[in-house]
Amino acid sequence: MKLNHLALLLLVSLSLLACQEAPEAPTAFSISSPSATTKIDLALQEDGSLGYAVFFKDQLVIDTSTFSFDFKSAPNLGKGLEVLSTETKEIRENWEMPWGEQREVVNNGNELQLNLREVVAPNRSLSITFRAYDDGVAYRYHFPEQEGKSELVIMDENTEFMLTGDHKVWWIPGDWDIYEHVYNETQFSAIDATSKRDNPNLAQTTIPENAVNTPVTLKTADGIYLSFHEANLTDYSGMTLKVDKDRMGFVSELVGSPDDSKVTRSLPFSTPWRTIQIADRAGDLIESNLIVNLNEPNKLEDVSWLKPMKYMGIWWEMHLGTSTWKLEGGKHGATTENAKRYIDFAAANGIEGLLVEGWNTGWERWIGFEDREGVFDFVTPYEDYDIEEVVRYGREKGVELVMHHETSAAPRTYEQQLDTAYALMKKLGIHSVKTGYVGKIIPAGQYHHGQWMVNHYRKVLEQAVKYEVAIDAHEPIKATGLRRTYPNMMTREGLRGQEFNAWSAEGGNPVDHLTVVAFTRMLAGPIDYTPGVFNLKIDPFKPDNRVRHTLAHELALYVVIYSPLQMVSDLPEHLEGQPGMQFVRDVAVDWEQSKVLDGEIGDFVVIARQERGGENWFVGGIGDENPRTLSVNFDFLPKGKTYTATIYKDGPNAHWESNPNELTIAQENVTADSKLAFDLVSGGGFAISLKVK
Repeated sequence: MKLNHLALLLLVSLSLLACQEAPEAPTAFSISSPSATTKIDLALQEDGSLGYAVFFKDQLVIDTSTFSFDFKSAPNLGKGLEVLSTETKEIRENWEMPWGEQREVVNNGNELQLNLREVVAPNRSLSITFRAYDDGVAYRYHFPEQEGKSELVIMDENTEFMLTGDHKVWWIPGDWDIYEHVYNETQFSAIDATSKRDNPNLAQTTIPENAVNTPVTLKTADGIYLSFHEANLTDYSGMTLKVDKDRMGFVSELVGSPDDSKVTRSLPFSTPWRTIQIADRAGDLIESNLIVNLNEPNKLEDVSWLKPMKYMGIWWEMHLGTSTWKLEGGKHGATTENAKRYIDFAAANGIEGLLVEGWNTGWERWIGFEDREGVFDFVTPYEDYDIEEVVRYGREKGVELVMHHETSAAPRTYEQQLDTAYALMKKLGIHSVKTGYVGKIIPAGQYHHGQWMVNHYRKVLEQAVKYEVAIDAHEPIKATGLRRTYPNMMTREGLRGQEFNAWSAEGGNPVDHLTVVAFTRMLAGPIDYTPGVFNLKIDPFKPDNRVRHTLAHELALYVVIYSPLQMVSDLPEHLEGQPGMQFVRDVAVDWEQSKVLDGEIGDFVVIARQERGGENWFVGGIGDENPRTLSVNFDFLPKGKTYTATIYKDGPNAHWESNPNELTIAQENVTADSKLAFDLVSGGGFAISLKVK
């Protein structure tokens, strides 16, 4: 077995180290997390490749895996290696999130760096840094300066993640352009990602043969959960994972470019971290801080202008078809009058922001046109939208505008106007923007998730800092924890969001969609899912589409699906007079701490969060299509205090399909000793507001 081989090498090396007076350089190494929950064993194989294996609580979870790199105009690097030296380090720090799921983050891990070199010409050098945390492991490659080389062109990175069995997997295809796919639940051996182009509403995308996107989450037969992803994606292509069924494992597949190369970098450089989150409780994956801890500390000196908030939008009405983004046709949504109507409702309901889409010229040719590059500018409003008056009116009412910049997947046009666009925002006192990249990237041959676009997204983010602008990116690159370094990267789409309920060919997202998302996509970072639809049947606008869960489930999303910018997405007329709106008014968007009380991937999840800087707590629970009873133990509350719990739950006759809006609201007193049971109907949920008496 591979494990036996690696373990044998480790024993031999340790024996030599103990017995020889002048031992040879060791060929096997090991590193464990601070509490020894995880361990990485490393050994040089017979062919000189470096193999690693991962253990969780003494159980093998990643079988012996290796790596190699293919380069343009250079031989493969990965075999015939020797270890020149090693370096170790303890990571012990606590750091504070300026906003987030919790205030204080503990970053405790142990690090081992192996400095490697080829034993034969061209004798290239490479370092690999491994980190072991109690919630997972990570490693990254570092290419130092090389004699006679100033840059490397990587054609393929072949990083292996070999499994120990035919695990259950929750996955989406390894699409190079979008993450907006339905999650599949299969055994590893049954993954068929090649034909899963399940988004007929968007232009054809690029999916390599049988690859999946990350985060991809697995569960072993022994009840151990694994999630593969990457951290600190900087000046590099996004990583998908090829499915190797013969060897029962994943192999990295980087997103390509027009010349078929994957990455071009000047020496020296480091790659992103390859990450494996590990837990024996599904909820611990959500509580893990592995991804953010692998990023650099906050680079922003002043974060006072970053404002978590709830916002509305002239947006959902376009998806319903009652108005349009473009001016022509007589149904333009982004008018001064309409914006003021939304502002009035937002102000009356404690909603701090308003997104206005379709405000600027160019929407007549924004999608479906090959020559759409340059159609938008980002400072010129349509004639029926007085942006300065809307800003003034909103400020008077305590509602701030959220700017909208749809690029139509033409990033060069956007980059040319970044300073002008953000200068206008600064002048108007607007501190957040939703960006969009719908369509195939221009120039042709570039992909949303390739190195070229990774660098574009970073340029936008860094430029936004200069003008005190926070980013909500749609059609984005994946989240990899960069919000620690640049907290103005507040949230992003990057999944099949609420809008699919309005117009997808399948009629809406599956009932269990968000019970999977919480344990997959949400592990990467905040999600602008845009909750807040109360007209769940989308009646009478879209008779063939609907939201496939109950109103109690929808309310719970404000707690379960995390974002510091949370939308209240329905139309004011659908929200007016709704008793459930009280929870939307009350619920926080920034948190002191978060606890996953219970959950199982694709079945249900229950999360409790404490409002930052306050004593109030909020609890959200959502389920799949199967009715079930869930118990909530309130022992997360402080001892000795009584809370008034306002409970929003499924009515006795509620059902996602036939009766989604039946909502029961009740109040009772709870303490840390309380325990309550909730009966979830099909597609059901519950939301609880806890206020100290």
